[in-house]
Amino acid sequence: MELAITIFLSILAFYFVMGLLFGLYFIFLGAAKVDPLMCDSKNIVRLLLFPGTIVTWPFLLVKLFKSGTA
Repeated sequence: MELAITIFLSILAFYFVMGLLFGLYFIFLGAAKVDPLMCDSKNIVRLLLFPGTIVTWPFLLVKLFKSGTA
């Protein structure tokens, strides 16, 4: 049972770290490529979007590649 918990927590930690790294890239560079209105947004708006970006990073990554500007 401990092995299963360790594996689960390792996968969860990997997901969070990848989300954190992707979130930093997406908030500062990638969001403007997907949504042109993000160019004019203030940093506080980007900061508010950061937690959601961490959680939903696989979907945003697909959206970023589909935009053709990644």
